[in-house]
Amino acid sequence: MFHYISGVAAELLPGAAVIDCGGVGFHINTSSYTLSQLKTGEKAKLYTYVYIREDAFDIYGFASQSEKRCFELLLGVSGVGPKAAAAILSVNTPESLAMSILSEDEKAITAAPGVGKKIAQRVILELKDKMAKSTESISFGTAAFQAPLQPGNSKLDDATAALVVLGYSTAEISAALRAVNAEELTLEQTIKAALKQMIK
Repeated sequence: MFHYISGVAAELLPGAAVIDCGGVGFHINTSSYTLSQLKTGEKAKLYTYVYIREDAFDIYGFASQSEKRCFELLLGVSGVGPKAAAAILSVNTPESLAMSILSEDEKAITAAPGVGKKIAQRVILELKDKMAKSTESISFGTAAFQAPLQPGNSKLDDATAALVVLGYSTAEISAALRAVNAEELTLEQTIKAALKQMIK
């Protein structure tokens, strides 16, 4: 329905921002992470997800497409609704969430208000399984990476798995990682560098 909403941040509220677009104020639910990047009276652009149910018509928005992709993936996990997904992204950046799933760090996910151990375990189980299936189809041009990738075998494998969590396609990931010198970077730096390649 809406890909993004761009305007002026008229108000910043707990868990939401009001974006003024030509005199119309859109109430957009969001994460604390996105709120921290907005300033009242300044321009703002939020990538949006519209959540529609019989008793609800809510707009969720995020400062980056990566965060929006994470939100959508979290909604695909059984038992995770939009409020829980936004809460998880309030205490985890897209990169740190991906790394938490890779390392099976439940505490990083349960740090979100209202998110218990069972939900954290489902997030890790379901998204890590998705990562494993997606990374099998990616290979790199160098001899060292001709074999099918399995999460955890190398820095590139882990970066690939993390980027799958962020919702990128195998073709996008493969092209982006080929342009990154992973040997000189940490895993988190590799992920961030690949993200920069994909949003150019």
